[in-house]
Amino acid sequence: MSDNHLPRDLTLYVLARFFLVGVIAGGLLLVNVPLLVALLIGLVVGLPLGLLLFRPLNARVTAGLARRNETRARARAELRSQLRGDRVDGAA
Repeated sequence: MSDNHLPRDLTLYVLARFFLVGVIAGGLLLVNVPLLVALLIGLVVGLPLGLLLFRPLNARVTAGLARRNETRARARAELRSQLRGDRVDGAA
C-alpha cells in the first residue's frame, strides 16, 4: 500500500473512541446517573471495549505508526551517517 492513510485512520479511531464513551455516558444519563460519574464510567468501560470493537481500525493505526517509525529511523540513521562523514550509497 503506497498511500499513507495514517492521519485518516488515526482520526477515525480517536473519533470512534470518543463516540463510544459518549454513547456509554449518554446511556447512563438516561437512567439518571450524574454527568461526571457517567463520563468516568464511560471512560473506564469504553477503553477496553473500544479495543475489542475497533480492533481492525486499531491494527491499521498500529501498522501505520510502525511504517512511519521505520521511515523515521532510516532517515535518522542516514543523517547520523552523513554527520559522521561516512560515504552514502551513490555518492562520489
